Amino acid sequence: MANPIWSAITALVTPVTEMVDALHTSDEERLQARAAIFGLQSELSQTLIEYESKLLAAKSSVIIAEAQGQSWLQRSWRPITMLTFLVLVVLDTMGLTAFRLSDQAWTLLQIGLGGYVVGRSVEKTVPSLMQAMRKD
Repeated sequence: MANPIWSAITALVTPVTEMVDALHTSDEERLQARAAIFGLQSELSQTLIEYESKLLAAKSSVIIAEAQGQSWLQRSWRPITMLTFLVLVVLDTMGLTAFRLSDQAWTLLQIGLGGYVVGRSVEKTVPSLMQAMRKD
């Protein structure tokens, strides 16, 4: 699935590049203009990557803080919630519930499990990504 911000950047840059191609200038001037536009696109992409990295790091820090919390409930509420939804999904799939789970329940389960998996992945990968970005 494409990132909506990346799609917006591409949607902005593509018409400008096409307009440069239509200019009545020399090939060299058109190539210079295109290079400048692609440089801008690259800078915008780098900014987007840095933003997303910081956002994921912030989300990860929340999960880490909860996992390292003093209270048993603080450390366990996410896993308990997701296990509860998982049991409901299994029971619903087997037809053992008195009601059918709504689409919103399935969406909540996907977000919860996805957030947990992404949070754990970010926790492990962001430090190395940030270190690699600092080297450049």
